[in-house]
Amino acid sequence: MVITYIGLGSNLQNPVKQIIQAISELSQSDELTLQKVSSLYRSPPMGPENQPDYVNAVAEIATSQSPQELLSVLQAIEQGHGRVRGDQKWGARTLDLDILLFGDKITKSDGLIIPHYGLYERAFVLYPLREIASGSLNIPGHGTLAQLLENCDKGSLEVLPDRVELK
Repeated sequence: MVITYIGLGSNLQNPVKQIIQAISELSQSDELTLQKVSSLYRSPPMGPENQPDYVNAVAEIATSQSPQELLSVLQAIEQGHGRVRGDQKWGARTLDLDILLFGDKITKSDGLIIPHYGLYERAFVLYPLREIASGSLNIPGHGTLAQLLENCDKGSLEVLPDRVELK
């Protein structure tokens, strides 16, 4: 089993509900074991500013799947939430599930980059990750989580009162 971290994000069709439902679906998957989930965070959009704020979280899972197999599971969950992949980068979406870290694996292939590109500089990923992982967690090629947080301004990132309960 490989410890893997998944980033979750949504800014359409009740984002809090989208994230909570996706976490429930992850917990029911036979392909992985959901171990921890961060708080929910609100952040301004990275891309075009004419879209709603995002709700984000990070989940820790254990899986025996390959990264590509896990990606297929995550994309199926996204599609179940009406995710439409368009040409616009960083556009609004009902659900976005990203493999942030897959053990210590480093890979770059069509459709999959691990560690996830930008992970090391995005407050909406690093702060939720710190809630569920040790500051000594190694981000391959970038240092420890604690080191990355030293250089990452929290900005307008806001912890939401909504809670995710693991079943």
